Amino acid sequence: MGAKSIFHVIILILSLLYAPCETCAQGTEVAHNEPEARLITRFPFKQFYGGVVVVYARLNDHPDTLQFLLDTGSAGISLDTATCVRLGLKVTPSDKVVRGLAASKNISYAADNTLHLPGLSVDSLDFHINDYELISQVYGIQIDGIIGYSLLHRYIMQVDYDKEEIAMWSNGAFKYPRGGQVLKPNLTFIPVVSAPLRSGKRNVNHRYYFDTGAGMCLLLTTQFVKDSSLLVRRKVKVIPTEAQGLGGKMQMYITTMNEFRVGNYTFRNVPTYLFDDITNITSYPSLAGMIGNDLLRRFNLTLNYARKEIHLIPNTHFRDHFDYSYTGLIIYLIDNRIEVTDVIRNSPAEKAGFKVGDVILAINNNFSTNLQLYRDILKNIGTRPKLLLMRNNELMVKQLPIRSIL
Repeated sequence: MGAKSIFHVIILILSLLYAPCETCAQGTEVAHNEPEARLITRFPFKQFYGGVVVVYARLNDHPDTLQFLLDTGSAGISLDTATCVRLGLKVTPSDKVVRGLAASKNISYAADNTLHLPGLSVDSLDFHINDYELISQVYGIQIDGIIGYSLLHRYIMQVDYDKEEIAMWSNGAFKYPRGGQVLKPNLTFIPVVSAPLRSGKRNVNHRYYFDTGAGMCLLLTTQFVKDSSLLVRRKVKVIPTEAQGLGGKMQMYITTMNEFRVGNYTFRNVPTYLFDDITNITSYPSLAGMIGNDLLRRFNLTLNYARKEIHLIPNTHFRDHFDYSYTGLIIYLIDNRIEVTDVIRNSPAEKAGFKVGDVILAINNNFSTNLQLYRDILKNIGTRPKLLLMRNNELMVKQLPIRSIL
């Protein structure tokens, strides 16, 4: 999908349980004796590639502002290893395990910390510790941690992608914005929603993680795709690409699905990643995969974990075009330089002569070395941007044809 891959670490506690989930029409009524929810604070956030949300906060008495991904696909809350070292936090090993796309590992904790969001301090948080150097390189910014269930279940959170603003409310009786739809996911730690999918003449209904931390539209397990015969007799491109997960990189494939529906809202020709679930994070056939934030950002969201409800209302991004671009060029920001970390075999990038280790100095005479801006340029299907490279201390210019996965 252009110069990108899946820029996401999927963190799941082993004790997750799954049960059928339901969707329902808008419903705002709650128990009459429940106190009304109270607005606590509003604060801005910033979106990065794939629509992922970055929130700014401080920890304990440290003055440094930290950057956290907002991730409904996280069963807890976490901190980057280097950030813990920098802040001098006490870390305690544990026998708990997290599973990600490429590996499973035991985790350590930094217990009983306070997270200071603008206008709200959240105490008694136990952060699990993980290495987010790779994900920081992918987004081109320092990722200090991931905010998930441990914080989300304590409040009602509204995510407004139009204003790039989050509103935090106390749990209680809450009136959702007019219009839209209320989903009733199964919710133990991570929301799970049912959704129908169509590929060719095949129609399949299954369950998916509702994952705002995943910078893609849709991710399916290859076993689900095979068992459901989703690609049988379809004249559709299936293109190799790369993804990053807990434990490192892994190969994936990118294609499109004819139709996918979230609640009452239908999307067509949805870019879809296919992956081998080697660590069993979806416990297939319990789940088919996950819905990511490049699709979810098309709604303004209200996350009401106490009521096990998620309210969706289409926003101004609802009809944004999907990104169908493909180059096979994988680029990261490493030591303040934009480097080519992989070139997919038989891709436009390989045919154009790009090599792993090339340093990109400019694209179309833009010398900003802004990773997000460069990725935006590399999404323009049908163009041939000029890239100024440094290879073995030699300057060179190469043109990169941008193809489509359709």
